Amino acid sequence: MRVRHKPWADEYLQENAHIALENSYSYRGKWKEVYSNQHPIHVEIGSGKGQFIAGMSTQHPSVNFIGIEREKSIIVDAVKKVKEAEVPNARLLLVDAKDLRDLFADNEVEQIYLNFSDPWPKNRHEKRRLTYPAMLEQYKAVLKPNGRLVMKTDNRGLFEYSLVSFSQFGCTLEDVSVHLHNDDDPLNVMTEYEEKFSSRGYPIYRCVVQFPF
Repeated sequence: MRVRHKPWADEYLQENAHIALENSYSYRGKWKEVYSNQHPIHVEIGSGKGQFIAGMSTQHPSVNFIGIEREKSIIVDAVKKVKEAEVPNARLLLVDAKDLRDLFADNEVEQIYLNFSDPWPKNRHEKRRLTYPAMLEQYKAVLKPNGRLVMKTDNRGLFEYSLVSFSQFGCTLEDVSVHLHNDDDPLNVMTEYEEKFSSRGYPIYRCVVQFPF
C-alpha cells in the first residue's frame, strides 16, 4: 500500500508527544511508570489508523494499551483517534519493531494483538510473517506466563499457517473463529480494514492463543 506523505506529521507528533512517545526504547521495563499504575500492558503490533486501539482503550479503562506503527504518515491518524477518544490509557510508538525484546522486558506484557498483518504469501517471504516461529519466540519472551495473543485477519492462507505455527510452538488454541462476525461478539472492536472487508462479505478469521511457560 502506498502511503501519502504528510509534511505536517513531524510537528503534529511533537505537539502530541504525550501520546506518540519519543525515545521508545528507553521505556523498556518501565512501562507501568509511564502510566503511573499497575494495570496490565496490552500491545498491538501494526496499529494502522488507530481505530482498534482507541476503541479498546475506551472499552477497557483498566488496561494500558501500546500501539506500534512504523509509518509516520499513518500513525498521525492513530494519534488523532486516541486524542479524540480522550483516553489516558493509550500510547503509540513510531518504530519498526523488529524485535519486541528491545521495547519490552521479559514478562512485561499480558496480551498481544495482531490485526490484519501483511500475509507475505510467497514462500520465500515466510520469515517476514508475524506468526513465523522466530516471532513467536519474541512474543513468548515479553509475555507473562500464560500470556495471550489475539490474531484477526481476512487472509485464510495466513490464518491456517498461523494455527499450525502456534500449535507447533506449544501454544494452546483457546478460541478459533472462521467467521467472526457471524459469532456476533459484542466486545469485538473492529479495525478500519475489518469494517471494509466485512462490509464486502469477506469472512474474518480470529484466534486467541495462550503461550506456554
